[in-house]
Amino acid sequence: ITKPFNIDEVLTLVDKALEHKRLAVENRVLKSQLHEKYSFDNIVGKSPEITAVFEMIERVADSDSTVLITGESGSGKELVARAIHYNSGRADKLMVPVNCAAIPSELLESELFGHVKGAFTGAISSRQGRFEVANGGTLFLDEIGDMSPSLQVKLLRVLQERKFEPVGSAKTTESDVRVIAATHQDLEKMIITRQFREDLFYRLNVIPIRIPPLRERRSDIPLLIQHFITHFNETKRRDIQGVAPDAMDLLMAYAWPGNVRELEN
Repeated sequence: ITKPFNIDEVLTLVDKALEHKRLAVENRVLKSQLHEKYSFDNIVGKSPEITAVFEMIERVADSDSTVLITGESGSGKELVARAIHYNSGRADKLMVPVNCAAIPSELLESELFGHVKGAFTGAISSRQGRFEVANGGTLFLDEIGDMSPSLQVKLLRVLQERKFEPVGSAKTTESDVRVIAATHQDLEKMIITRQFREDLFYRLNVIPIRIPPLRERRSDIPLLIQHFITHFNETKRRDIQGVAPDAMDLLMAYAWPGNVRELEN
């Protein structure tokens, strides 16, 4: 503020300063909530199998090495990835998820690396890729086993050199991203059948974390059931007190092929 000043200008500046302060406080609160929500302490379970996963998350969170999370569908791979991110030094930056199985292979390259205007039919404007959006943070590549061989080569180069080119561009962009990948497939068998690159596997598998299926940690089923009852009582305005003993016996005996996701549903 420079004197002599106009009182209306001062009021406007004060309003802007207050709004900036409010947004900064909100941002800190939201980040704190995210950190709490995805703390490894909040992944439900006390069995030795899931406790080993907690310990691994705690050990590797602050590393920048790539992580490969394996486990059956519905076992909680993305929850573990988020716990790693929000307990790392990158927690104040974005974690950007990409489901490699949900995006057609011909579009996945643009989704990851971005593209420039006119790079292909329909590219009416330039667009940032997920590597650029996640810069400084974490990129979570879910279902990495579904990535096409040609794109595996390009991903390998990014992991090795920390550089990439958007589709249709000759300009190289640097990327400071920690990559966490996940799959329910057996990548080592896919290497034998030449469906997955061996060099990419070893580049991703620096820190391997296996999520046990629910049938291997049955002692966690009552805890998970109570967790979901509490959650749905709050969100659906119910007052369910618990599960009858006979019903619990059936739930404990079931194999849960869909794992925790099936139990929740």
